[in-house]
Amino acid sequence: MKKDKIQHLVLGTIAVNCWIIPLDDITPPGVSSGTSPEGSASLGNCAIVDPGEQGDLIIARLSKLRLRPKYILLTHGHFDHTAALPDLAAAFGSAVEIAIHRDDAHYLGPDSYQIHRETFDVGGNTGYIKRYWRPLPSPTRLLSEGDTIGPFTLLHLPGHTPGSAGFFLEKEKCIFSGDTLFKAGIGRTDLPGGNFYRLQQSLRRLFTLKPDVTVYPGHGPLTSIGDEWIDMA
Repeated sequence: MKKDKIQHLVLGTIAVNCWIIPLDDITPPGVSSGTSPEGSASLGNCAIVDPGEQGDLIIARLSKLRLRPKYILLTHGHFDHTAALPDLAAAFGSAVEIAIHRDDAHYLGPDSYQIHRETFDVGGNTGYIKRYWRPLPSPTRLLSEGDTIGPFTLLHLPGHTPGSAGFFLEKEKCIFSGDTLFKAGIGRTDLPGGNFYRLQQSLRRLFTLKPDVTVYPGHGPLTSIGDEWIDMA
């Protein structure tokens, strides 16, 4: 996969990065390049990482690109990264899997409103949930450290939230880091479930990746493991 095929949308009032990754030319882990993996016969499959607000913009971009989502991958459960899930679930139904680390599963589903309200009240955005809330669908896949979904491998990166995760494409040298690692910055840990010590451990884990791995963060511009390791050393 050429990295320039990855689509980028900046969504909502908190400027969340939403990434659209075409899948049909990516070989899943453990499958040789000469083997046809499940789903490869269907053209236009993609994964969506962190669908923030403005589901209409995501759907319009998918239509323009002639893509349909096979996976929605959530780097963590905060509402600014999941607010478009109702739109995508309505548009694509059971054809799309919604995947999140199991330690953040409580951010989704019919009983999730209170935790989101508490999170954003603590964060100083009291009106955010009231303004944009719609009930969130439940996840269809709960993931743990090292699990694969399509070509992605989940790296558990707790600290920003208990179930924060990165979705790693080893061959393509890409990681979608959510709110764990940004360009010249890291995720906050003062919200419910945050833990600075665990975030430090997660950063150390990320810095064991090769320096030329491109980091696709939850907010802000692209960076690389090498650049951030140097900045934080």
